[in-house]
Amino acid sequence: MAKKRRAVAYRTVERPYTRYSKYKKQNFVRGNPVIKVVRFNSGNMKKKFPVKIVLISNSAVQIRDMSIESARLACHRTLEKNIGKDNFHMKILAYPHHVLRENPLASGAGADRMSTGMKKSFGKPVGKAAQIRAGKELIMVETDTKHVKLAKRALRYAAHKFPTGCSIKVLNSE
Repeated sequence: MAKKRRAVAYRTVERPYTRYSKYKKQNFVRGNPVIKVVRFNSGNMKKKFPVKIVLISNSAVQIRDMSIESARLACHRTLEKNIGKDNFHMKILAYPHHVLRENPLASGAGADRMSTGMKKSFGKPVGKAAQIRAGKELIMVETDTKHVKLAKRALRYAAHKFPTGCSIKVLNSE
């Protein structure tokens, strides 16, 4: 299996050139990759919690779905281990809509016979990403007032998975 390209290749926010249509000929993107985020809500969704802690992006960036899933796992594992399953509600607020494409260029012996170069450079879909503006909320955790410190730590672990600096803000849920 081919290795994924580094996040630097997809980090900058570009114009979303991902037209979908119910008519196949009018689609620009020929495939729609599956999103790798398993679930967007976790924890106790029925209970109302008094405190809301939010992870906020500091800059405009594209975040791949693999990175969002990695951050979700890190945050959820820390919360579940330290607080318990019923004492928090975590929600992923960044949804990956943008289709990432790759135009593979061959190099080496015989590459001139296989490669099309920039002649057909639209590329094949390789993944999805969320386009984030500066100041957008990425992950939200609701919990009790006694668990705020642990929730902030879990969000800090999640922030390390994103290709941008993040800040944590504590809000009252009312």
